[in-house]
Amino acid sequence: MNMPYAYPGPALSALIRQEPADFQVEEILPFGPDGEGQHAWIRLRKTGINTEEAARRLARLAGVPLSQVGFAGLKDRQAVTTQYFTVDLAGKEEPDWQVLAGPEIELLEITRHRRKIKRGILSGNCFRLHLRELRGDPAMLAERLARIGTGGFPNFFGEQRFGFGQGNVEKAAALLAGSFRPRDRHLRGIYLSAARSVLFNAVLEARIRAGNWDQILPGELVMLEGSRSMFLATPEELPELNRRAADLDVHPSGPLCGRGGLQAVGLATSIETEALAAWQGPEPFARDGLEWAAQLSKQGLDAARRPLRALASDLRMETSPAGIWLAFQLPAGSYATSLLRELLQAEGLALPESDA
Repeated sequence: MNMPYAYPGPALSALIRQEPADFQVEEILPFGPDGEGQHAWIRLRKTGINTEEAARRLARLAGVPLSQVGFAGLKDRQAVTTQYFTVDLAGKEEPDWQVLAGPEIELLEITRHRRKIKRGILSGNCFRLHLRELRGDPAMLAERLARIGTGGFPNFFGEQRFGFGQGNVEKAAALLAGSFRPRDRHLRGIYLSAARSVLFNAVLEARIRAGNWDQILPGELVMLEGSRSMFLATPEELPELNRRAADLDVHPSGPLCGRGGLQAVGLATSIETEALAAWQGPEPFARDGLEWAAQLSKQGLDAARRPLRALASDLRMETSPAGIWLAFQLPAGSYATSLLRELLQAEGLALPESDA
């Protein structure tokens, strides 16, 4: 996908993800363990295995169905990732969790909790990424990091959302055209999410090309930083709202298409409509984005909004003899790839999302 850059295109390049330890992520939950309850609370560090494989190993050891293992979000296999799990042990003895310890799993904390960790309750993720063979002036990288730290970056959905070779988008096109009906509800959700994500990206692309992706427009649905709360911008409020946008207190938003929900008006909705009308889905079920939006509404998805801008906190660069490390924290739902593409051309850029 040939998405525009919010800042001048990156003048540097590097190799990333040459080995799992080059990409490290630690998830952040909005709460800690209760210390009691029927669920085992397990914090572990995984190397070279994904979240679902770790969950299967926990379920197998505890002798429970996989559905009784809880986690907040998916993490990639080619990484070193720290995350939390719960295992429902109602009526069962506590297994010897240390059996799982080895090169792929390091047990960091084992206690108890009253409730299952549910998908989507994640607050965010802390990332630490190794850049190898950097080509370009590190001072330029530091300068761009500073700009992103003070201005944020476009909150694009990353390429991994759309599947290998845009496969999830193609399946979504067939689903919305009525020629494909996946039996697996989970897969159906993945394809519909890909459809909503590609339409959001189309709107964000249009705003970047217009130079107002980080500004509040007349009729904008404004989102508060760190909150799902939003409100409609009136003309009288625009000067103050754009001052707050410059202070990173509020953000413009784009559509996650579906039924109902608040809608932008005026100039903001005109840009959205034009962007969706110009976007064309893949063959052989090519339809414009407006048609996709209408079909998504019929699929029973509730409309929502997503900020056009994302913020990285604790953003810093560290040098080592082997290369440069980048460290930053992202809120749930934002992608490390979307930040990195504003910094450099990177080989091996397909990083997992900061889980929604």
